[in-house]
Amino acid sequence: MSISQQAFLRDAMRRLNLTRDLFAARIGVKRRALDTWLLPEGSQEFRTMPEVVERFVGEIVQNSDLLEKYTQSAQPGPLRDRIAWRGKHQLISVDQFTRESAEDLFRVADMMQPIARRRKVSRVLEGAVLGNLFFEASTRTRVSFGSAFCRLGGSVCDTTGFTFSSMAKGESIYDTSRVMSGYVDALVVRHPEKGSVAEFAAATNIPVVNAGDGPGEHPSQALLDLYTILTEFSRLGKLLDGAHVAMVGDLKYGRTVHSLIKLLSLYKGIKFSLVAPRGLEMPEAVIEQAARNGNVIEQKSSLAEGLSGADVIYATRVQKERFIGEDAESAYTPDFQVSKATINAYCSPDTIVMHPLPRDSREGANDLSTDLNDDSRLAIFRQTDNGIPIRMAIFAVLLGVEDLVQHSMRDVTWRHPSHVGPDDSSFHGLD
Repeated sequence: MSISQQAFLRDAMRRLNLTRDLFAARIGVKRRALDTWLLPEGSQEFRTMPEVVERFVGEIVQNSDLLEKYTQSAQPGPLRDRIAWRGKHQLISVDQFTRESAEDLFRVADMMQPIARRRKVSRVLEGAVLGNLFFEASTRTRVSFGSAFCRLGGSVCDTTGFTFSSMAKGESIYDTSRVMSGYVDALVVRHPEKGSVAEFAAATNIPVVNAGDGPGEHPSQALLDLYTILTEFSRLGKLLDGAHVAMVGDLKYGRTVHSLIKLLSLYKGIKFSLVAPRGLEMPEAVIEQAARNGNVIEQKSSLAEGLSGADVIYATRVQKERFIGEDAESAYTPDFQVSKATINAYCSPDTIVMHPLPRDSREGANDLSTDLNDDSRLAIFRQTDNGIPIRMAIFAVLLGVEDLVQHSMRDVTWRHPSHVGPDDSSFHGLD
């Protein structure tokens, strides 16, 4: 076949709308066997699918609609061209993605997992330099991008804070972008003003990635969030089409939910329950864009109304730094706090609880409760871990090296843990 076994099987499952468990049952094999066929071909555990699977997949390929899908996917060329921003290999908005191109990126992220889990190393970006320009406070996003670039063999130059930059001296975004482009091979930019990262991108031809532009967007966060949901659903035997997603908290200024609801709306029949304190509701423009593919959007005033039957709860903190003339302290009351008692009352045992972090754990903040820390439904740390393979995939695609990664991998030489967190083993299929 002209595409890899992994890509072909994944596309067949998505086309048939089958989970791994259902697909395995359909062809009469164990789930563990299917998992080995879906590994990258360079993996030590990879196995070639037997003849019975080839015959089954062959029947699917004979379907003219599926053949047309493969043909259309192949025609536009490399993924970085298909997601280009105004003709440039940059990532500024989730609007650059279709459902197919997002899932193509996730296939690249799947390939990055052995590296992200410290089992393999790759040097495909050796010699490349990343400029991390963060004009706004960040810990997770900045370190995650830097780590992702380094794990592909590149190096990172960091700058943090507006007051420590030349822009504090009056330098324009255009000048800053053009100067930095002469020093580095890619830029990751976070800036407090909406639309500012697009200005950085317009001033250069090197890859620029939007790491958050004020209340605007956070595309890489939305991609890792969607990747997490799909991964969790695969583990639970669920499909994203037709799911119920509840978004809770500051939906007005929370850029992560703006980007995520746009990506999720690429799927079909999703029910969105939007639960926000008065004055922090989701912007109408975002709601209008998300209302497609038969998706239903309902605005709720309480957790009792919004969380009932939810497959995914996505909680956000109050973005106090965005408030202008508004009372940030009174925005959240205990009535809007997602806690163990709340999800026990309204949700099922397999509900997924997510948060983009940081969460405000101080008393009275009423953000996502810490009493969920030992609850298997809390996916926030699996969520942050997924930031590494997703951001590795973004860099590999934008810099055009994704086809080199698989054959560049070699075993690590240092001792590494089988899993990072004390309770991660069962979720990652590790011994």
